[in-house]
Amino acid sequence: MLAKLTSKNQITLPKAVVSEVDATEYFDVMVKDGRIILTPVRVQQAQAVRDKLKEIGITERDIAEAIAWARQ
Repeated sequence: MLAKLTSKNQITLPKAVVSEVDATEYFDVMVKDGRIILTPVRVQQAQAVRDKLKEIGITERDIAEAIAWARQ
């Protein structure tokens, strides 16, 4: 299947390709060995985790300290 890059750097993904993955609006984009790789990402889940951490009082500093401790 072909997808054309527009002058605004936009690509429309073919419906047959999109139907093969769960419904998503966001994709992680990376280049590997000259290929563009799109990986579906569920932003809502990440935001739900952020909201829960805030609700229970865990800060970004707490997380950074926990990661630093775990890497020792």
